[in-house]
Amino acid sequence: MQITDFLSLLGGLALFLYGMQMMGSGLEAAAGNKMKRILERLTTNRFMGVAVGAGITAVIQSSSATTVMVVGFVNSGLMTLQQAVWVIMGANIGTTITAQLIVLDIGALAPLIAFCGVAIVMFIKTAIWRHYGQIIAGLGILFIGMNTMSTSMEPLKDSEAFVNLMVRFQNPLLGILAGMIFTAIIQSSSASVGILQALATSGLITLPSAVYVLFGQNIGTCITAVLAAIGTSRNAKRTTIIHLMFNIIGTCVFTILCMTTPLTEFMMSFTPNPSAQIANMHTLFNVTTTILLLPLGVQLAKLAMRILPDRPEEHQDEQQLLYIKPIDTAVEYHVGTSAIIVNGITKELGRMLEMARSNIDRSFQAVLDGTTQALPKVEQTEDYIDYLNKEISKYITSVMVYEGNKQDSAFVSALFKVSGNLERIGDHAMNICEYTKRMEEKEIRFSPAACQEIEAMRKICLEAMDLVKDLDGMTVDRLSEISALEQKVDDMTELYRNNQMQRLQEGTCMDEGCILYSEMLTDFERIGDHILNVGQELATAKMHNHPAN
Repeated sequence: MQITDFLSLLGGLALFLYGMQMMGSGLEAAAGNKMKRILERLTTNRFMGVAVGAGITAVIQSSSATTVMVVGFVNSGLMTLQQAVWVIMGANIGTTITAQLIVLDIGALAPLIAFCGVAIVMFIKTAIWRHYGQIIAGLGILFIGMNTMSTSMEPLKDSEAFVNLMVRFQNPLLGILAGMIFTAIIQSSSASVGILQALATSGLITLPSAVYVLFGQNIGTCITAVLAAIGTSRNAKRTTIIHLMFNIIGTCVFTILCMTTPLTEFMMSFTPNPSAQIANMHTLFNVTTTILLLPLGVQLAKLAMRILPDRPEEHQDEQQLLYIKPIDTAVEYHVGTSAIIVNGITKELGRMLEMARSNIDRSFQAVLDGTTQALPKVEQTEDYIDYLNKEISKYITSVMVYEGNKQDSAFVSALFKVSGNLERIGDHAMNICEYTKRMEEKEIRFSPAACQEIEAMRKICLEAMDLVKDLDGMTVDRLSEISALEQKVDDMTELYRNNQMQRLQEGTCMDEGCILYSEMLTDFERIGDHILNVGQELATAKMHNHPAN
């Protein structure tokens, strides 16, 4: 094998992997956060879950990408561990499509497929069609790479040393180990199986030698998901354990079958095409393993939980993000990332909203009680709100650059503004609670009439906060309710200022108390304004994310 052939092999592998990456990116840009709704609707039972996993993997030609997506979904709470089992099983079936397409020898049409995809990207301005064009172009580039690899490896059949090496793979342990290591290095079972088919097509390896390498490749593909699970939740790590168990169990079963039965001879009898023999064995491996383990999906999930049990959460009182984590977008931005990003931000904003609501409740009650007893808790919660706003804003800023779906980009931008408004609500609640310092210092007490008004302020603020509580469920009708409440807040502010002036004239209101009450009314009015802003931003976000609604 000359240096030019080796360089050609590397170039072919690069095109193959880049084609898969293009297809995944095209699907991500086309689907974006819709992936969340697709999974919610289609993973309700095991058979639909398997179908979804197979379908997505067939489109993007990578079970690794699908499994990484599933790990991310489980980590963000978009998918349960049980649902993940079915999708992973389907992904293992879907990855066999690449090998079967290689057998169909559509390589001659690969340049035409790539040209059609690029033409769509270049000449059609509609965004969704450009994304579809990217998927088609990726498919064409993938098979151009496959043809390049096959051609570059043909001279190896004249190398006695290389042929002897291939024969050694008839040893199950060596074959499985070789398949695992090579696939772990390039992080793509589709590519490694394709190379194995190219070797077979060139006459360098036969099915009895290739079969154990093939089984090892199914285990090696798990390395991508294992790497993706670093720093994720316990359930996300359990997802990778299930993926590993699936392929290890399948490898054990089929290795025993190949060693004790004429399974390889049986598969070779179907077709003389060595590439087809490998593709058929690959399909048989994954379909049979899925059929065997499908009834045991619940048990697999339970076993993963026993292998990686729950542990007491440490540092619960520390400020932390629970649903989003900084991502290396250059490495980790994969299919389904938009859904994971949006879901994570929404859940963190939900925490932020609950904290702000609690502070509103505590602060008004503290003023009614006339003590600073609640102030330390309100200050602690306010610090947490500020921390969440800062971290969420930083996260949104980092991911917006890589967001390829315009609808999701607008949605995330709206959530950025929601975070700022929630932080301002927290500030005004903090202001109200801090008035208790002056109340204690100056021995200020509000009249019964003023206390009734303060209680009314507390109730309407909490009512308005409850209307924006469901961050995903904002509707036009609900926004109208929020607008009506905000107008009521404005009306109440004006009425209460007039009442305050009347009490001042009647001498039933202290000067210091009058100033403090006036400042509180300003905070009350601002809280209403920011709640309306939150409602409007959520409505805008939903309009962008669900344009048909």
